[in-house]
Amino acid sequence: MSGMFDTVGKESSPDRKPGTLAKLDRMHKALNHQEPDRVPISDFFWGGFTKRWQQELGLPEDANPYYHYDLDWIVTVPNMDPHIKNFETIREDDAEVIVKTGFETTLRKRHDMPMPEQESWDTDTLEKLEAFEFDDPADPRRFFSGGDNQIAGVGDGFTRNSPPWLETVKSLRPDFPVYGSMIEASECLTRLVGQIETLMWMGEDPERMGEQILRIGEHYHQSAEAAIKAADGLLDGFVIWGDVAYRNNMFFSPDYWRRYYKPAVKAMIDLCHRHNLPVIYHGCGNVKAILPDFIEMGLEAYNPLEAKAGLDVCDLRRQYGHSLGFCGNSNMVIWEEGDPAAVRREVLRKLNSAKGGGLIFQSDHSVSSAVSGKTYDSIVRLVREYGVYPLHLAEFDEEL
Repeated sequence: MSGMFDTVGKESSPDRKPGTLAKLDRMHKALNHQEPDRVPISDFFWGGFTKRWQQELGLPEDANPYYHYDLDWIVTVPNMDPHIKNFETIREDDAEVIVKTGFETTLRKRHDMPMPEQESWDTDTLEKLEAFEFDDPADPRRFFSGGDNQIAGVGDGFTRNSPPWLETVKSLRPDFPVYGSMIEASECLTRLVGQIETLMWMGEDPERMGEQILRIGEHYHQSAEAAIKAADGLLDGFVIWGDVAYRNNMFFSPDYWRRYYKPAVKAMIDLCHRHNLPVIYHGCGNVKAILPDFIEMGLEAYNPLEAKAGLDVCDLRRQYGHSLGFCGNSNMVIWEEGDPAAVRREVLRKLNSAKGGGLIFQSDHSVSSAVSGKTYDSIVRLVREYGVYPLHLAEFDEEL
């Protein structure tokens, strides 16, 4: 089991509502593998879903799922671009926008498509990667200034001039437990050079590429340290973003990950723990091979635990007990199909893994535009009704 976290210094903050402190207590108890009043719930939402949800539920255009459902936590992202600069617009019209970002990559964002397409990377050889210089991880612009940055600005939507990170943290604190976040080397490389080149260079010269992975990992460890310092006690937890797997297995061997990726991840987890911050690691795909490593590092919870990658949170609870917390795993395919009986079974069965604490209820990735607003509304209602402790899960109760 991971470390114990509390709200010392949080409850006296004048900007926090009583309900927010109750959420914070709920989150900490769940991550400490204790049973709070009810199972915490939140998610990550696509912009297309939010618009559909507003329309289907007859809500105003400024309605927000986090506030509407009074969800239990929220994640924020500082500027993580290797080079801090505004986007360079290559072309823009009503259908799409093509920009070059601080990752020195060219992205095409079609407004009718859910995610952007990476067209090219300036860093297209291992030699160029070795020569690539990152801007200072502690540059104040990452935390205190507005501006363009790829992770906040180019995703399922397109946003220019994102607000200063610290202002976002402060604006959310009255209503939610606020987590900071930082990418690690694998997430950086996907954006900086692309997955094909990353895997090719690993295969061609594993040790030489490994040195770059260690270097990039240390940069983002220092960036996480700078973010925590900039927040100056305003964060309630931390997320590390790091996809290292696909549907069937990892992109590369677990031993390679342990040698070159794990050191920076462990350093980030240790850093957060020194600052009394629980950690949730977000990594897509089938990561069964390295879950014991995250237990060893003292991680509080793993997210998103993709069902389509063969992961099942109830089976994982049986296997690992309460040595690791879980955040996610509710099957997005079932959510998208929207059959009420199947959705009910999915929600109630997965809630079994919350027995004894240790679960934050979320989807197994993020809430896509293919999910009906009414379906998501019913999911929240089910979690709120059946997620009250002690849990009574009707015909879906399982022994774990």
